Amino acid sequence: MGELSKLPNIGKVLEKQLNDVGINTVDELINLGSKEAWLKIKEIDDSACLNRLMALEGAVQNIRWHNLSEEDKENLKAFYNLNKE
Repeated sequence: MGELSKLPNIGKVLEKQLNDVGINTVDELINLGSKEAWLKIKEIDDSACLNRLMALEGAVQNIRWHNLSEEDKENLKAFYNLNKE
Protein backbone atom coordinates (compact mmCIF):
# COMPACT_ATOMS: atom_id res chain seq x y z
CA MET A 1 0.00 0.00 0.00
CA GLY A 2 1.13 3.49 -0.72
CA GLU A 3 0.83 7.04 0.50
CA LEU A 4 -2.96 7.34 0.16
CA SER A 5 -3.69 4.38 2.45
CA LYS A 6 -2.12 6.33 5.31
CA LEU A 7 -5.18 8.61 5.25
CA PRO A 8 -8.28 7.75 7.29
CA ASN A 9 -10.91 5.75 5.39
CA ILE A 10 -8.55 4.72 2.56
CA GLY A 11 -7.93 0.99 2.37
CA LYS A 12 -6.11 -0.91 -0.32
CA VAL A 13 -9.18 -1.25 -2.59
CA LEU A 14 -10.02 2.46 -2.56
CA GLU A 15 -6.35 3.35 -2.91
CA LYS A 16 -6.12 1.13 -6.01
CA GLN A 17 -9.20 2.80 -7.48
CA LEU A 18 -7.69 6.22 -6.85
CA ASN A 19 -4.45 5.09 -8.47
CA ASP A 20 -6.40 3.66 -11.42
CA VAL A 21 -7.94 7.08 -12.09
CA GLY A 22 -4.60 8.89 -11.82
CA ILE A 23 -4.68 10.02 -8.19
CA ASN A 24 -1.49 8.80 -6.54
CA THR A 25 -0.63 11.27 -3.80
CA VAL A 26 -2.35 12.92 -0.85
CA ASP A 27 -1.81 16.33 -2.46
CA GLU A 28 -3.46 15.18 -5.70
CA LEU A 29 -6.50 13.97 -3.77
CA ILE A 30 -6.75 17.15 -1.70
CA ASN A 31 -6.32 19.41 -4.73
CA LEU A 32 -8.90 17.50 -6.77
CA GLY A 33 -11.36 17.15 -3.90
CA SER A 34 -13.58 14.31 -2.83
CA LYS A 35 -16.39 14.98 -5.28
CA GLU A 36 -14.20 15.05 -8.38
CA ALA A 37 -12.26 12.01 -7.16
CA TRP A 38 -15.54 10.15 -6.61
CA LEU A 39 -16.78 11.07 -10.09
CA LYS A 40 -13.58 9.67 -11.59
CA ILE A 41 -14.01 6.44 -9.61
CA LYS A 42 -17.67 6.25 -10.65
CA GLU A 43 -16.53 6.21 -14.29
CA ILE A 44 -14.68 2.94 -13.69
CA ASP A 45 -16.90 1.43 -10.96
CA ASP A 46 -20.67 1.79 -11.05
CA SER A 47 -20.88 0.55 -7.47
CA ALA A 48 -19.30 3.79 -6.18
CA CYS A 49 -21.66 4.63 -3.33
CA LEU A 50 -22.38 7.43 -0.89
CA ASN A 51 -20.15 5.82 1.74
CA ARG A 52 -17.23 5.90 -0.67
CA LEU A 53 -17.86 9.59 -1.33
CA MET A 54 -17.97 10.27 2.41
CA ALA A 55 -14.82 8.21 2.93
CA LEU A 56 -13.03 10.36 0.36
CA GLU A 57 -14.18 13.58 2.02
CA GLY A 58 -13.07 12.27 5.39
CA ALA A 59 -9.68 11.45 3.90
CA VAL A 60 -9.41 14.98 2.46
CA GLN A 61 -10.23 16.39 5.91
CA ASN A 62 -7.97 13.79 7.58
CA ILE A 63 -10.78 12.47 9.79
CA ARG A 64 -12.92 9.34 9.94
CA TRP A 65 -15.92 9.91 7.70
CA HIS A 66 -18.26 9.26 10.64
CA ASN A 67 -16.93 12.50 12.16
CA LEU A 68 -17.82 14.72 9.20
CA SER A 69 -20.05 17.63 10.14
CA GLU A 70 -23.77 17.22 9.52
CA GLU A 71 -23.51 20.05 7.00
CA ASP A 72 -20.79 18.19 5.07
CA LYS A 73 -22.82 14.96 5.17
CA GLU A 74 -25.93 16.71 3.83
CA ASN A 75 -23.91 18.43 1.10
CA LEU A 76 -22.37 15.11 0.06
CA LYS A 77 -25.77 13.38 0.06
CA ALA A 78 -27.18 16.07 -2.22
CA PHE A 79 -24.18 15.76 -4.57
CA TYR A 80 -24.49 11.96 -4.57
CA ASN A 81 -28.20 12.10 -5.36
CA LEU A 82 -27.53 14.37 -8.35
CA ASN A 83 -24.73 12.14 -9.68
CA LYS A 84 -25.60 8.56 -8.76
CA GLU A 85 -27.10 7.61 -12.12
